[in-house]
Parts: sequence; structure tokens; C-alpha cells
Amino acid sequence: MLPLATLHRVGWLAGWFTYAASPTYRRRLRANLVQAFGDPLPAGVLAAAVAGAGRQAFELPWVWLRPREQVLSRVVAVSGWQHVEDAWREKRAILFLTPHLGCFEIAAQYYAARRPITVLYRPPKRAALQALVERARAAGGAIELAPADTGGVRRLIRALRGGHAAGILPDQVPARGEGSWLPFFGRPAYTMTLAARLSSVADCQTILAWAERLERGRGYHLHLSLPQHPLGGDAEDRAAAINRELEALIRCCPGQYLWGYNRYKRPAGAPAAEFERR
Repeated sequence: MLPLATLHRVGWLAGWFTYAASPTYRRRLRANLVQAFGDPLPAGVLAAAVAGAGRQAFELPWVWLRPREQVLSRVVAVSGWQHVEDAWREKRAILFLTPHLGCFEIAAQYYAARRPITVLYRPPKRAALQALVERARAAGGAIELAPADTGGVRRLIRALRGGHAAGILPDQVPARGEGSWLPFFGRPAYTMTLAARLSSVADCQTILAWAERLERGRGYHLHLSLPQHPLGGDAEDRAAAINRELEALIRCCPGQYLWGYNRYKRPAGAPAAEFERR
């Protein structure tokens, strides 16, 4: 019920409270930043990342539970929409790659207000929340949700082969057997190969998408861009290239990336990275 600006102010406080109260979270967030930017960190990046994580958490119910028209009205600027229209004109399917950057929940909703999209999602660990999460992320039925399992992957492939759009968060840590150890900001990270494999389906157009969170609750700026370099080679080559694309994107607005996410964890049963074996 609260205005977005108020939620972002409360989120700022919550972000700093969490950073101060949890040594594990604090070490991980700072270590991930240092891995990406070195020590000492660039001025202001740590503070922006701490506050940004809190804002992301507190804007989530606003994005999920407000009427879709009201949510989309807060997308006050869009850059790169011509890439979407080019794909439409060429009758190409679109694969949206949306990292944990800015308000990553809103990009699919913006597209779904115009054309169908299927989005991969991971069901919450708490079963009691599943109905709420699915209802919220489906955006009133505008978005088809595909769970992160074999059936969900088939839905994504079917959508792309049908000339529609699909969306995925490519920087999520996959389960055992679903990824490879590839560099991410100079350190091996267990990286999903699904996004790479989907990018080669049916000559689809890959578009990087993220929504920048504007100051004082003014809304969001949706950024859409093509990969800076072609995604070629086998699945591992493509996945490594996607990691490089994400790095470039994150460097544009490092304060809004979810640095507290345990990106470098080793999933249960996954093989050790080469650097761990040594």
C-alpha cells in the first residue's frame, strides 16, 4: 500500500541493517565487489550496493501486487526498444537475458503487455509462498511461467520455435549437471549453459534487458541492448560469452547489482572447479 518512494527509503534502511547484522552477508557482498573491482573499491559502490539490495527487496511486493497498469506506468524511460521492433519485423523469436540488476522483475511485465512471453522461474523453497509467487509473476496471466525443470525448458524451447519470446536470469547458479565452471569477473563461477543453448534455438534474437531504479522513487528506466560480440561456438563458449556480456552490463551500474547473491557457490554434487582441485 505504500508509495514506491517510501518503500525505497525503508529499503535503504533495511539494506544497511542487514549488512550490519549479518557478518556472512557482509563478507560475501564485499568479497564479490572486490573480486569485480579490486581493493580499494571505487568510491560509493559499496554504499550503493548495500542500499540497492534493500530497495530491491522492498520494491518486490509493490511490483508483484499492484495493478499491472500502475506498475508499468512507472517505466518512465525505455532505451533500445528498436531491437525488439527489429526482431518483430524480421519475425524472429526473442531471448531476453535479464541479470540480477536493478528491478529485474519488471522487464518481462513490460514486454508481456505487448506480446506473449514465457519466463523461466525457480519455485520458492517455502511451499506456502508458491501460489503467491506464481500469481504475482504471471502478471494476471500475461506471462507464461516455466518452472526450472525439464518440462519448463521444453516450454521455453517451444516458445522460441513458435516465434515468441522467452526470458531467463542467466546469472542464477544452476543445479548439479546443468552448468560449467566459467569465469565471472575473473573467478570461476558455476554457470548455467541453458541460456547459451537457448540462444541458438530457431535463430532467435538475444537481447539483454534490465530496469534501472531511478532515485527518489521516480520509477524505472528500461535498458535493452544487443550483445556486444556475437554469441558463437558450443554451449560453453556461448555461456562464457554471456558472462562477459553480463560483466559489461553490470559495470554500467554496479550499485544496482545483487552482490550479496552467492554467485560463486558450489552446488551440492557439482564437480569442483579447477582452482578448487588445485
